[in-house]
Amino acid sequence: MIIIVTGMPGSGKSRIVKEFERRGFPSVSMGDVVREETVKRGLELTKENVAKVSIRLRQELGQNAVAKLTVEKVRRLLEGSRVVVIDGVRSLDEVGTFRSAFPDEEIVILAVHTPPHTRFERLKARGRHDDPRTWEDFEERDWKELKFGIGNVIAMADHMVVNDCSREEYEKRVRELVDRILAEH
Repeated sequence: MIIIVTGMPGSGKSRIVKEFERRGFPSVSMGDVVREETVKRGLELTKENVAKVSIRLRQELGQNAVAKLTVEKVRRLLEGSRVVVIDGVRSLDEVGTFRSAFPDEEIVILAVHTPPHTRFERLKARGRHDDPRTWEDFEERDWKELKFGIGNVIAMADHMVVNDCSREEYEKRVRELVDRILAEH
């Protein structure tokens, strides 16, 4: 089974991924794939360079470029695990790439929704090189994600968790959701 985790930046996707990892299931981050590609191209890991590479990859390889670069990593992980988690799918083209590459695997889309102001505060606090520092930067990044098609993936999710509560409550919701997914599939 392949679990696709999607949601806007700062929504809490990594908490879900960590819960699957805690249970012994491997994951691959599509954001890490773009960051690796940025370094391979000899560029410094800055917000601007990662964004440029992300767009350039899609121009060179199509809208599902990052998924194409992720397929082999997922294939290797599936050799040793019944479940692999993919973090950061942003378009239905990418979902289609995984469905085509893994026709015998069940693919489950799991989406996280978190209110925008909450996500903005989390991203500012996280302090990763590509995180927005102003509300304008945050909105610009959200629009870019929406243009990639992330809203369509969220709309097609098999499961949704809302992250509008305390950290403890969200962690409880995540544990319950992971329990349910593993029991159902």
